[in-house]
Amino acid sequence: MLVTGGSGFIGSHVVDKVLEAGHEVRSFDQIASPYHDPDDVDMRLGDLTNVSSLRAAMSGCDVVMHLAAVADVAHVAADPIHAEKVNSQGTLNVLEAARQADVGRVVYASTVWVYNGLTCGVVDEDTPLLLPKHLYTATKLAGEGYCTSYSELYGLDYSIMRFGIPYGPRARPAAVVPAFVRNALAGKPLTIAGAGDQSRRFVYVEDLAEGCARGLDAAARNRVFNLSGTEDTTVRRIAEVVAELVGDVEIVHTERRAGDFTGAEVSADRAADELGWRASTSFADGVRLYLEWLRERDEERALDPA
Repeated sequence: MLVTGGSGFIGSHVVDKVLEAGHEVRSFDQIASPYHDPDDVDMRLGDLTNVSSLRAAMSGCDVVMHLAAVADVAHVAADPIHAEKVNSQGTLNVLEAARQADVGRVVYASTVWVYNGLTCGVVDEDTPLLLPKHLYTATKLAGEGYCTSYSELYGLDYSIMRFGIPYGPRARPAAVVPAFVRNALAGKPLTIAGAGDQSRRFVYVEDLAEGCARGLDAAARNRVFNLSGTEDTTVRRIAEVVAELVGDVEIVHTERRAGDFTGAEVSADRAADELGWRASTSFADGVRLYLEWLRERDEERALDPA
């Protein structure tokens, strides 16, 4: 299989999982993976704007796991043209390359941000969606529409996996959990947008990677699944967990961000019932595991700066 974004945060963990399952893995990314041996993973360098390079990377593949994207919502808001080019057009390019290369299925990484603004209680994969209020959500929903359209028009199978908010080892430093942990370790205050009562369904990255691997099952063909945790965690609770693990730290409130995810209770029952997947790592345990990984990595870098 080909994993787009295989050198990144989630993609590298997915590569780990599918390698463990015995699959032959090829990675497509802009940089070589720092987490994998080239003898184990066939690494192809390129970007999502080039259909021909995508098609060449997919040659001989049965499945494409499409994870590459501009994932930081702040970066999307700062440069929406680039985000559309990568997230929306890039997904269209992946699907077209897969069609040309005779790939059997594309597993697409979407997001629970598609439920933003809904106030109907528990939401699931059949809940009617509102028009998006954030450009990030718009780009990911466009990708979902391209997947279903390619299936209808060209017979290209898909699996759409709507990710909860991922966290854990290898995460982007700017993501909320790494940023809070880094600031706490440095004795800096933790900044919360608004009152901090906005809720998230986080999912530990290794649980998420296992869910992605389940997207290869026959039961996942042409289906949509929520891969989210089972806890509703407020932003203020994130700060409290970090403070409990690192030590007392000041919490500062700033103005709420426009278009921010307001939080919905996202059900992952379909993934449990049809794929046998459910997130098993509690939020507090996941933050502890991330903190342990971060400290170990920083110690290794201090011993070997090269």
